Amino acid sequence: MSKLLTELLGTFFLVFTIGLTAASQTPFAAIAIGSSLMIMVYMGGHISGAHYNPAVSLAVYLRGKLAAKELVPYWAAQLAGATLAALAVRAITGATFAPAPAPNPSVVPALLTEILYTFALALVVLNVATAPATSGNSHYGLAIGFTITVGALAGGPVSGGAFNPAVGTGPTLVHAMMGDGSFEALWLYIVGPFAGGALAAFVFKAQGAAGTSP
Repeated sequence: MSKLLTELLGTFFLVFTIGLTAASQTPFAAIAIGSSLMIMVYMGGHISGAHYNPAVSLAVYLRGKLAAKELVPYWAAQLAGATLAALAVRAITGATFAPAPAPNPSVVPALLTEILYTFALALVVLNVATAPATSGNSHYGLAIGFTITVGALAGGPVSGGAFNPAVGTGPTLVHAMMGDGSFEALWLYIVGPFAGGALAAFVFKAQGAAGTSP
């Protein structure tokens, strides 16, 4: 239960930060979001692994560091945290939010962006938080948080910058339920991140990092 509570809380504060920065339209949104993830990773890394992202949980499961019986409960806790955060943002600001790709005649650039930056995030997580050679390091939270900062700055204008099925699903559910949006782009934030997470697990094993001694 402590693991699931940690996943719910970490995902909550990540999505809560995304929502409030979207409402205020601050130019420092990417820094706030990346910093929020970093803080929550340090908060919960020793308890749950601090995934806060179903695609990362998938990558960790495929890497062999998450039990099969824990995968769906992790996903449920992350989705609950994201949905509660979107509701909290609505209660505070009166507005809803949801990621959306750039208005482009092709969805391919947005899909590729979601795949590639989720791949980068999951690969960083696997290497800094699950590899024997980096066991006990103190930089894992910085590496993970800055990966999202980079992704939000570079990829956000293209795909909406979710890189996380919970970030895509929770806010979109609330956005649509309140009559402010639709589920049209939701698939992008499920297919892209899960593909990126699975690819990261494959590449991590190809790197041979799983068996590298400290």
